[in-house]
Amino acid sequence: MGKRHQQQNNPKTGRKNDPGKFDFLKLGTPFAVLSTIVVLASLVLIATKGFNYGIDFAGGTEVQVQFNQAVEAGQVRSFTDEMGFNKASVQSFGEHNEYLIRLETIEGETDKETNELLKTLIAKITEGLTNSFASQGATIRRVDSVGPQVGAELKRNGVLAAFYCLLLILVYIGLRFDYKYAPGAVFCLFHDSIVTLGIFSLFGREVNVQTMAAILTIIGYSLNDTIINFDRIRENEGLFRDEKFPWIVNRAVNDVLSRTILTSLTTMLAVGAMYFIGEGVIQDFAFTMGIGIIVGTYSSIYVANPLVIFMDGILNKKATA
Repeated sequence: MGKRHQQQNNPKTGRKNDPGKFDFLKLGTPFAVLSTIVVLASLVLIATKGFNYGIDFAGGTEVQVQFNQAVEAGQVRSFTDEMGFNKASVQSFGEHNEYLIRLETIEGETDKETNELLKTLIAKITEGLTNSFASQGATIRRVDSVGPQVGAELKRNGVLAAFYCLLLILVYIGLRFDYKYAPGAVFCLFHDSIVTLGIFSLFGREVNVQTMAAILTIIGYSLNDTIINFDRIRENEGLFRDEKFPWIVNRAVNDVLSRTILTSLTTMLAVGAMYFIGEGVIQDFAFTMGIGIIVGTYSSIYVANPLVIFMDGILNKKATA
């Protein structure tokens, strides 16, 4: 970010007529290219590699078991193999005394048959754990089971929720501010969501209902940051009528910079605490939020603002044509 040294007082407002301490828009083009590459790479990754869906979306059965003493993960995996669940995944918690066992979905010819098969499977795994690890004091803490049809419906509803959310935001920004702001705000949120999901696909992290909740939370967080910036741009348009629009946008980013940094840092402190202290779904939620805060802070400056300037140029050309 380069520095500018223009320091003139605005005779109408009394405020310093400078574009701000940092020239953010000087790096607008290279960051626009970077964002485009990252979004395209994320889309390709999602289309080719896909997601590691949790039982919420893929269907299946999840059993959380706790032991009174430490049990090695290999012992639990040997148990699942002996029970005939060769494709089960075993995830440990804490001091090797708590595990999450995920079993693949099963499907009968009818819903009734599927329910009977699930009941039999749950009874088999829970009784097997209790009997095989009786000396270690096995306790079944939670059993969740989702059928394949319910999983597909949850996945479809999650995608629709994100789509309707972006559509309503597009309409709201257009009516509340100006239509030149709406595309920038919506693409900024699309950018944040796709990049976050691309990282999930890259690292094979589980995508479940909690991930979708975190994505929607990221959309709300990023939108709040973007709207505050847009509001300052609109205010500066009235104060600095003689300046060009890119100058006004850069001034607005500088005006709200301290607020942006403080909000992001304090939110990251809370998210960091959840990630390092929490476990299971809390840790997954914090991981998603952490990525979203970093990407959202970046995009509110280098994705939303360049698009607003671009739309302003198009609308001005149409107005003068």
